[in-house]
Amino acid sequence: MIFPWSRVRIMVATKPVDFRKGHDGLAALVKNELRKDPFTGTVFVFRSRLTDRLKLIYWDGSGLVMTYKRLETLFAGLNWRRVRAITTRAPEAVE
Repeated sequence: MIFPWSRVRIMVATKPVDFRKGHDGLAALVKNELRKDPFTGTVFVFRSRLTDRLKLIYWDGSGLVMTYKRLETLFAGLNWRRVRAITTRAPEAVE
C-alpha cells in the first residue's frame, strides 16, 4: 500500500463531485475549479452526494494515486453540512 509522507497538506472539497470521475477527471477538477496544482503532494478529498463515499487523490512522486472509500457510517468528526469554502483574495503585487 502507498501512503503519503507524514508532513502533508490535506484539502477537502466543499461540494460533492461526480464519482464517475477518475484520476484525470479529479486532477482536472483540482486544477480548474480549486486552482491548485494536483502534482504537489497535497491530498485532495472529495465526497459523493450522499456523503457515504470518499475519493482521495495525491501525487506520490511517481504517479497520481487515487483512493476510494465506502463508509459504513458517516465520517466521525467532520460535519459535511458545516464544511464551507474559504474565500481569499489573490496577493497584490508589492513594488
